[in-house]
Amino acid sequence: MSVSDPKAFGRVALLMGGLSAEREVSLKSGAACLAALERRRVDVHGIDAGRDVLDRLGTGGFDRVFIALHGRGGEDGAIQGALETMGLPYTGSGVLASALGMDKLRTKQVWMGGGLPTPAFEVLTADSDFASVTARLGLPLMVKPAREGSSIGMSWVESPEHLAAAYAEAAHYDREVFAEAWVTGAEYTVAILSGEALPAIRLETPHSFYDYEAKYRANTTRYHVPCGLDAEREAELRRLALDAFRSVGGSGWGRVDIMADAEGRLWPIEVNTIPGMTDHSLVPMAAQAAGIDFDELVWRILETSVGAA
Repeated sequence: MSVSDPKAFGRVALLMGGLSAEREVSLKSGAACLAALERRRVDVHGIDAGRDVLDRLGTGGFDRVFIALHGRGGEDGAIQGALETMGLPYTGSGVLASALGMDKLRTKQVWMGGGLPTPAFEVLTADSDFASVTARLGLPLMVKPAREGSSIGMSWVESPEHLAAAYAEAAHYDREVFAEAWVTGAEYTVAILSGEALPAIRLETPHSFYDYEAKYRANTTRYHVPCGLDAEREAELRRLALDAFRSVGGSGWGRVDIMADAEGRLWPIEVNTIPGMTDHSLVPMAAQAAGIDFDELVWRILETSVGAA
């Protein structure tokens, strides 16, 4: 629903920070979004989402919530469920889509069930035969905690000897860990806003993969938009991103990461239902390519809360 008067949003709580491993990034995203809404004269109030967040929301007289939380507790359906119970509309995906999108392993299982491509994978435990895993999946491969974002706890594994250490690193963040076959080729990301796929971005980094350092700190990562594909191929990429997002029930806004292998086959890798909104972030970059400046982007994300239950 399109809104022209900032007063129509009422009193807005903007949740940021939180208690997850992505707190640092969330604070940066939240500060940027808060400033954008203040410039548009929205009655917005930043809240660092600590243990008392529900008390603060309950006594603050708020009409809706802009969620700028990343990671567990904010992006996994937990805060969304609490807001549903409180009757407070909020930005972005609902409880189920948030929980699925946060869980990379179950996202892959949903994609498989829906006929979407996903790289081969195996769930790991401390008792796994790591040599057999590498023999089946090949090398290199990625090891990931199922429920962390911003590439936290992820490792790029080049030899069987390194897999045990990579598992231990991922298991530090989550009890569920999996190994995923590495897709060698171009890396793309597609932002989604109100049911529309924005221009795709192709990523280049000297790091072994697009890790936390490359995402938020490095100045060596290169972002290509236009992404270099012809119009027909980019349209295919954007359709796949929308299918991958919708298959987990995503709504409002988000981002889908996709790899293209050497044969040109496209492989969705993961869904992000509350992407970063920092000065290094990809959704603002894609929006800019579509003619949407940062303040307008944040306004449109807030609009996704209008009409919500």
